[in-house]
Amino acid sequence: MPQHTMDENRQQEESWRIVITPQTSLLALDFREIWMYRDMFILFVLRAFRVSYKQTILGPLWFLITPILSVIVYVAVFGGIANIPTDGTPPVLFYLLGISVWGYFSASLSATSNSFVTNADIFGKVYFPRIIMPLVSVTVNLLSFAIQLGIFAAFYIYYVAIGTDLQIHWQIVLFPFLVLILALMAVGFGMIVSSMTTKYRDLQIIFGKVISLWVYITPVIYPLSMVTNPHLHLAMSLNPVTPIVEAIKFSLLGAGSFSWLWLGYSVIMTALLLMFGLMLFNKVQKSFMDTV
Repeated sequence: MPQHTMDENRQQEESWRIVITPQTSLLALDFREIWMYRDMFILFVLRAFRVSYKQTILGPLWFLITPILSVIVYVAVFGGIANIPTDGTPPVLFYLLGISVWGYFSASLSATSNSFVTNADIFGKVYFPRIIMPLVSVTVNLLSFAIQLGIFAAFYIYYVAIGTDLQIHWQIVLFPFLVLILALMAVGFGMIVSSMTTKYRDLQIIFGKVISLWVYITPVIYPLSMVTNPHLHLAMSLNPVTPIVEAIKFSLLGAGSFSWLWLGYSVIMTALLLMFGLMLFNKVQKSFMDTV
């Protein structure tokens, strides 16, 4: 074989060679590598979306049915029986928005917290940046969140058409940013739990209960304004999800409250959760297959 042909083959082999080495820094996050695996990321998102309602009769219609049924129950129980106020906004819009926002956060958090355990088989067969799986979780749930927001927009237009006074504030331009913070918070918190449950599986059960109770200390089914006790009000405001939910309600419905101070607190908490979660995630992934 001619020498120049051998040199070309050798150069081609070297150009396709990828050396996989463990992360040296616990805070390492290689965005270039994640971008290289973008096709795999898209495939995982499509697979997760299809599997969600595979072998169901109604299929993706459950994305519409679930929030509507929840709103009916909330309006009947909390609005009709408990007479919980909704800050002067139509109960349907109040509950639908709260359910959609909280549903996105809790679903993303639950999926991310199980990243290592549910994807153990894939992790053991092929290499790809493990951080892709938490990102897949928040992206898939973002699609269902967008569908639910479409339902909210339809009801919103209806109430405007019948003459209901609804106030939209300029803070609505922050809506994508608020959703991003919510997603990053779920990723950070989820990575912490996912890293811990690889060794202590009973934490999955405990954390599932925590999520189911967390909704009651977040102003989803009631307005924060009805909490008049100052100490309890402060305690609930320290919940990092509360300022985001309140800001979204304020921007879209004119209900709730908006505070740059508390929103900044949520951003700082999100950054801390992300850093701590990334440190644990990078540490655990080195020996994950030995403990799972």
